[in-house]
Amino acid sequence: MRVVTAIDSLKGSLSSMEAGSAVREGILRACAEAEVEIRPLADGGEGTVEALVGGMNGEIQRVTVTGPLGKPVTCEYGIIEDTKTAIIEMSGAAGITLLAPKERNPLHTTTYGVGEVIRDAIEKGCRRFIVGIGGSATNDGGIGMLQALGFDFLNAAGEQVRYGAEGLSELVSVSADHVIPGLAECEFKVACDVTNVLCGEQGSSAVYGPQKGATPSMIIQMDEWLGRYASLAQKSFPKADPMYPGTGAAGGLGFAFLTFTNAVLESGIRIVLEETRLEDYVKEADLVITGEGRLDGQTAMGKAPVGVAELAKKYGKPVIAFAGSVTKDARACNEKGIDAFFPILRGVTTLDEAMEPQNARANMADTAEQVFRLIHAFRG
Repeated sequence: MRVVTAIDSLKGSLSSMEAGSAVREGILRACAEAEVEIRPLADGGEGTVEALVGGMNGEIQRVTVTGPLGKPVTCEYGIIEDTKTAIIEMSGAAGITLLAPKERNPLHTTTYGVGEVIRDAIEKGCRRFIVGIGGSATNDGGIGMLQALGFDFLNAAGEQVRYGAEGLSELVSVSADHVIPGLAECEFKVACDVTNVLCGEQGSSAVYGPQKGATPSMIIQMDEWLGRYASLAQKSFPKADPMYPGTGAAGGLGFAFLTFTNAVLESGIRIVLEETRLEDYVKEADLVITGEGRLDGQTAMGKAPVGVAELAKKYGKPVIAFAGSVTKDARACNEKGIDAFFPILRGVTTLDEAMEPQNARANMADTAEQVFRLIHAFRG
């Protein structure tokens, strides 16, 4: 029996590859002759660097960059040497989790560090980039990132504007005269699962500003500033389209990528499935296993396990999911290609005990073993 596992990380507990390894351990106890292939899985958000680096023979890089409020932070990203691909999560340099709630203020938070990470990867030879842009603390339209890459965003005095959304209020000119060498050769796949435009009622300021610390008056200001920024960009950069779906992602970082770099916005799970070539493994498998920390109704709306299931059903493969916990509305996953799902908890426990990595690994392996004992019995 050929089995492919592609399980999203159980955040705070097991990585994607660790979860797959635990499932393989349980399968082999029940069916020693099984061939189990472990593939990484992520959705472009938290855990993408860890999953792709761990599953594609990459290496973790660490670089000190400018954090969201200008203080240095250490950001980890990955490089897949074979393809000179950098795997970056913008939240590692400009994420909201890097700030205490009282520190959150999109007038001041910057994406400058994201550009520094990209620049570091370019200097190390990377020309392909996969960038997850979820979890940002920023609303600067991506100008901080672009300044770090050599773009000029100038005020009336001919100086670079300040960090954060307030820098947009000073902006009078935009140019690419001093962009760093190598950027023109780079291709960016940007993991983006939102369709918000840059400005307006469904724009980045109105929809995501409050969670980043914006007051109602700040939201009105930032929306106006982003609109002027887009108008300035359109004068010299023909790709600028603030109404394109996803341009409002990460406080306008989606707009920055699409306008100023060679980038495409794609579903995070689609990017991961393509990069890991999961389809090549699935079509040769007898059974596909997926899962995540919590299987629920949101999973059925397009999260990573359903992406795996849809791919498996393209080839008529049965799909099983394992999860740390499941909810009543997880039944919707059955309609999305997951034939059966199983919670791995083995008894009454606290959340901390359940998430302890050693316990989670044992629970995952034990559950997989029992499921495959049944499968093995039916197969004879």
